[in-house]
Amino acid sequence: MTGLPTIPRILLLVDDEINIINALKRTLRRDNYTILTANSGEEGLALLASHKVGVIISEALYPMTFRIVLSGYTELESVTSAINEGAIYKFLTKPWDDDLLCDNIREAFHYYEINEENLRLTRELQTANEKLSIQNLNLEKKVVDKNREFRHSINLLDISREILEHLPLGIIGIDEQNMIVVSNRLAETLFCQAQGCLLGLMTKDVLTQPLLKLLEDAHSGQYTQLDMGCIPLDETISLQVLISKMGDNSPSKGIVMILSPLNKN
Repeated sequence: MTGLPTIPRILLLVDDEINIINALKRTLRRDNYTILTANSGEEGLALLASHKVGVIISEALYPMTFRIVLSGYTELESVTSAINEGAIYKFLTKPWDDDLLCDNIREAFHYYEINEENLRLTRELQTANEKLSIQNLNLEKKVVDKNREFRHSINLLDISREILEHLPLGIIGIDEQNMIVVSNRLAETLFCQAQGCLLGLMTKDVLTQPLLKLLEDAHSGQYTQLDMGCIPLDETISLQVLISKMGDNSPSKGIVMILSPLNKN
């Protein structure tokens, strides 16, 4: 019985002869079974309803147990039919051999306990599969929700990008290495990059000297935002410049330069 859980071995003896019941109890006493007795089929069924019986020794047949039929009736065709149909586990005749009877009962309990363990494992597997199915459904829902959030974020990003492109202000985002990482259409137009893109260029290759000086002061200063006033861009345009450090409301680092072009009179 190695590896199987301990299950109480409950044995039901059913016979209408009291002396047969007593003889069986004496024979089986040494194996320490919990022995229930009944003198009729009705009594046997009542005991089956209130006890988890593993093996039955009886002249009659009972469902959902390992049955050993002990009978003086040996009509071969009936016995063979009952065995072939799986109605009984063993058929023994009266009078019985004590050792053979004990061996068969022990074997019957062994198979009963294997069957009970298989049923338990089946139930556990069904429960695990049901839990896994629920977890998969929850995971699928989370994936759907995340995809919905992702699409929503992409839409917001596209909208924000479009707004940024059409602002009447030049926007330039500069990282800590002075590389331009954000720019909009007006910024590219202001710095003669209408046919190209400012992204990835270094500020020293794009900005005018006055703007580079302001940027240097911004990197070294302690302020987070500074209105730098009007800075000339060329003979016709001046720039109202606002410089703001990133990091107050996000993990971003660097500087945003906001440029408002003003025509010189």
